[in-house]
Amino acid sequence: MFYDELRVGQTASFTKTVEEADLKRFTDLTGDLNPVHLDAAASPFGERIVHGMLTASLLCTVYGMQLPGAGAIHLDQRLRFKAPVRVGDTVTAHVEVIELCERNRVRVRSWCVRQDGILVVDGDALLLAAARLPEA
Repeated sequence: MFYDELRVGQTASFTKTVEEADLKRFTDLTGDLNPVHLDAAASPFGERIVHGMLTASLLCTVYGMQLPGAGAIHLDQRLRFKAPVRVGDTVTAHVEVIELCERNRVRVRSWCVRQDGILVVDGDALLLAAARLPEA
């Protein structure tokens, strides 16, 4: 979407089940070998938990593919991690436009919820939406 097509209150979402292969790829990509992700005995939850940033990255799918969509630039992000995600959980990333700012900037509320309705990530972001080019 172009900036001029956005409206306060618009929403979009993306759902993904986090699989073992996702955890492995994220670990390999980032080098984050924190034992809480790899060894249940090391986790305060009694089982391995998915990297918080893997979960939060699902929000980027919404930003870049749906709302605002292709051409969006991520300028700022605030995240609060509320509950763990485990391999096998299905997570839905939600985004809602809460403010249209000057210079094509858009403030969104962003949050992720597990399949059981538990809020796992809460936050907001500032995005730069694509601008429609003037016609020649």
